[in-house]
Amino acid sequence: MEIYSSYEATSAKKVVLLYSGGLDTSCMLRWIPEQYGSKLIALTIDLGQPADFLAIKSKAENLGAEKAIILDAKKEFAERYISKAIMANALYEGAYPISTALARPLIAKKAVEIALLEGADAIAHGCTGKGNDQVRIETTILAMAPEMKIIAPIRSWKMNRDDEIRYANENGIPIPEKSKYSTDDNLWGRSVECDVLEYPDREPPSDAFEWCELPENAPSEPEYVKIGFAKGVPVELNGKTMGLLELVLKLNFIAGKHGIGVIDHMEDRVVGLKSRELYECPAAVCILKAHKDLQKAVSTIHQNHFIYSLEEKWAQMAYLGLWQDPLMENLDAAIKSANEKVFGEVELKLFKGSAIVVGRSSKNMLYDLKMATYSGEQAFSQQCSPGFIELYSLQTRMWKKVDDNGNLGKQQEYAKETA
Repeated sequence: MEIYSSYEATSAKKVVLLYSGGLDTSCMLRWIPEQYGSKLIALTIDLGQPADFLAIKSKAENLGAEKAIILDAKKEFAERYISKAIMANALYEGAYPISTALARPLIAKKAVEIALLEGADAIAHGCTGKGNDQVRIETTILAMAPEMKIIAPIRSWKMNRDDEIRYANENGIPIPEKSKYSTDDNLWGRSVECDVLEYPDREPPSDAFEWCELPENAPSEPEYVKIGFAKGVPVELNGKTMGLLELVLKLNFIAGKHGIGVIDHMEDRVVGLKSRELYECPAAVCILKAHKDLQKAVSTIHQNHFIYSLEEKWAQMAYLGLWQDPLMENLDAAIKSANEKVFGEVELKLFKGSAIVVGRSSKNMLYDLKMATYSGEQAFSQQCSPGFIELYSLQTRMWKKVDDNGNLGKQQEYAKETA
């Protein structure tokens, strides 16, 4: 088996470019054919981001793309990626619902599929050499199609933004309206970077937010929502059965208007940098909180304590872009099994930036009112407790006795030495 030591393209006949329609990838539509003499296919993938896809397609074609393809992958993203993140209670470093990270392996997978279908020998992307996404996308490409070449112009073309604007003007490339923030949107969340957000000690300004109302401006009355789950996946919202895609879209709006889902996070990137990240994930915050609560209610103490390590590892693997690694398959199998009994409904109270679980119900809940109650008829025999505690504390008491004897001997020895 040959493992390629160098996979960056030095030549290419046909290139699939992951095209967003922004300044960077629009410049690449001209720059890549110039540098490589290659034909170019522009590929744009709809994962729920707000965009005029017809305009993006037209722009790519006008700028010389041999073909411009728009793929609607929202349903696949929801059902095959977001659903797994929900079942895994996936929060990277305990805070980030991995919204951007979760999408990259799917984007790379689609790029490989199109490249193979169209007979392309290279895939190009607009990721920087400082970010996580280059790792996630290229790792997936190399795992799925090791013979595929990769072109990453931002790592090699040595143009800053002013240079890109000059290049665009010289080559008749329309320049999109400049934003002071760098953003990425999909169904599961929105990430915001750059400008004042690069200073970790400064509060994010209000213009950084698009999905979430500021808590102080949110409605003064709470709103209650109920999320129904089947095998760990949301299937109902407020009593209405719906697919995960529709449910996430609706909940993003409902929770966002109450200021829920803002995450200000100091994050450890794949490439070793520490970065301050701002996220808006209204539906993700609500669903993950509800799922975690319901799973705890239907699982044993041993399952609950063990699943923490699986969840942490799953989130880390997904964040690192290791979707193709066999460990992900192993983790998925264990996590799927742990969700077999996660049926039921969770009620959340949404108010001024907080989503609080206020109720849960399930036919599989390991809760017995007669056992748990402190009033009325009780099924729990309190007379059993002394014997349980006697055995439960046995080794702790034995260790303490030996340790106390040892310490006493040391104290007596010390007293003799200092007498």
